[in-house]
Amino acid sequence: MNFFDFKFVANNQLHFGAGKFNLLPGLINSFGENLLLVSGGQSFKKTSHYKWLLNALENNSARIYCYSISSEPSPNQVDEMVQIYRKKNIRVVIAIGGGSVIDAGKAVSAMLTKNTSVSDYLEGVGAQTHDGKKIAFIAVPTTAGTGSEATQNAVLSLVGKKGFKKSLRHEKFVPDIALVDPELTLSCPRGISAACGMDALTQLIESYVSIKSSPMTDSLALGGLRIMGNAVLKSAIIDPNDMDARTRLCYGSYVSGLTLANAGLGVIHGFASVIGGSFSIPHGIVCGTLLAQTTQKNIETLIRLDPESNLLLKYANAGKILGKTKKNNPIENARALSNLLMEWTQVLKIPLLGQFGITRDDIDKIVSVTGQKNNPVTLTKKDLKDILKNRI
Repeated sequence: MNFFDFKFVANNQLHFGAGKFNLLPGLINSFGENLLLVSGGQSFKKTSHYKWLLNALENNSARIYCYSISSEPSPNQVDEMVQIYRKKNIRVVIAIGGGSVIDAGKAVSAMLTKNTSVSDYLEGVGAQTHDGKKIAFIAVPTTAGTGSEATQNAVLSLVGKKGFKKSLRHEKFVPDIALVDPELTLSCPRGISAACGMDALTQLIESYVSIKSSPMTDSLALGGLRIMGNAVLKSAIIDPNDMDARTRLCYGSYVSGLTLANAGLGVIHGFASVIGGSFSIPHGIVCGTLLAQTTQKNIETLIRLDPESNLLLKYANAGKILGKTKKNNPIENARALSNLLMEWTQVLKIPLLGQFGITRDDIDKIVSVTGQKNNPVTLTKKDLKDILKNRI
């Protein structure tokens, strides 16, 4: 594949910065009067932002329908929402919340144009291909991690023995407008900030070393790593009210959404897809807890098989940026990256998988169906098992 032969998809508009939430009523009104507002549990509804938004929309004579979700969306939940609002002539869907809320809104905006179940269009589940027709969609993240405000897929989960975690995907599903206001993340609890931040870091690193990366995604991922730096530590541990750190983290998260949408991800998200369909565990925790171990395994495998690899050099570049090392040895810099990630995992107190009911007895089953699409190197079954054993 020619490195300079690629396609890039992104939002029609991005509004980024502190205070940008004030633009939301005007952006919404440009689409028409009937709107569906999807938000998380109760946290956002308790904020002054929520009350201000409703007042502003009501003053503009908007007809507002509200729906709340409190967990990762399931196909049944999306179908239920579509059934409720199909005949309401919704002109725009707005999702304000974390990645799960945005994925729910994204799926609903896509399925309001259809008369069948969303399961019919899920990758690896349904047999139909979506044509991309949707209702206008605005994404407003209140956490910094998944980058869902920039991606072309909505992840839906069915947890259980026959569970799955699959995507509804089309390049036209990228939100029409992404509004990223770091002030909305200030109330995010430390634990969630830590897990989400590590998820964003995972996405930047995985997309950077992806075998599907391009000059565009490489420059964005490296820039995201430079700007994000250790912001996850600052916002989750040192000072949750540090607006500079929150802003840098939000930027890194948004860019990680762009890069994952255009370059793909690696085996960490392969693990996350399998684990998320079988256990009730937040996506950010799966990625955050496996990031260091998987990065180390990828690096050591590259050192053993191809020490002159450009992919190893990429890990070294990331190590120099995040670790601020001035060494000129690519192997040392790559290893510095995995060591730094190990340290951050401990400092941020990212939970082990065992805390969510996963045991060593589950490892073989997880490994047997874990995909390695776009991973920089093909790991053995033993490699995959070792990664999980170290984080059970």
